[in-house]
Amino acid sequence: MKNTTSSRPRGLSGRLADTDIRLLKIYKAVVECGGFTTAEVELNISRAAISIAMSDLEQRLSLRLCQRGRSGFSMTPQGIEVYQATLQLFTALEDFRTQVNSIHHQLKGELNIGITDNLVTMPKMIITKALSNLKKRGPEVRINIRMIPPGDIEMGVLDGKLHTGVIPVLKKLPGLQYLSLYKEQSNLYCSSSHPLFMLQDSDISTEQIESCDAVLPAYAQPAKIKAMYQRLKGTATATDREGIAFLILTGHYIGYLPTHFAERWLLQGTLRAILPRELNFKTPISAISRKGSRTNLVLQSYLEQLDDTWETEK
Repeated sequence: MKNTTSSRPRGLSGRLADTDIRLLKIYKAVVECGGFTTAEVELNISRAAISIAMSDLEQRLSLRLCQRGRSGFSMTPQGIEVYQATLQLFTALEDFRTQVNSIHHQLKGELNIGITDNLVTMPKMIITKALSNLKKRGPEVRINIRMIPPGDIEMGVLDGKLHTGVIPVLKKLPGLQYLSLYKEQSNLYCSSSHPLFMLQDSDISTEQIESCDAVLPAYAQPAKIKAMYQRLKGTATATDREGIAFLILTGHYIGYLPTHFAERWLLQGTLRAILPRELNFKTPISAISRKGSRTNLVLQSYLEQLDDTWETEK
């Protein structure tokens, strides 16, 4: 009689040990570095040691996790699933550590924050001051900031990869709670080498503005703001405000920038606002966190610091 038991997939047997955690950390680094060679620097171990660790992990899980060779590094479908499960595991471990520390009322653990680009030049510096106060209260807190698009920040907070984020609010999601921070004003700008630069506002017509090449944002905007962009002759796009600034500074485009971000070039005389009283809009900026998440003393303290700073600065 044929023995089918030995050919059945074994899966993960026994308890998850410290060795397994170490192997999974190496695997996570290899995936995020895109291969063994780059991971050598990140992990500070040899390529041979990484290869052995990967083989040990594949044997432990009874799965082929990745393809590696002359064609480069790539994950198998099973490897992708294991990577996603690894992220969930490490998030759960960090949550456990944070929860235990909160029992002792100690500010220890990590705070993972996602922030949209170019908010560091905001005059009131609410975020910076709140982080400073948090660090004073909890010197052992580890702060990790990721500068990523607003949509990725929302998803990261919802799935627990991020504790909190700071984003422009386009549409409030039911799974998130919002703490208002700023009303960010944006004006329409051109550079010193643009034909409109030397004209007085009174000499600039709507037709002239609408005939100029303009750079438009390649990200979502509220309907009212989107309507203002639709009046422009969009011949270029950028995925963030820095990209928009690059193109405006070429002298070939006009475009909207936050006033706090454009301030440095205004002072240098390389940018000017076009009809600022008419051509401007305000974007609400809020801190977000997930509704119904477990008590996290570090996150709770940070949000309290944000709220206190906002009250002081308003």
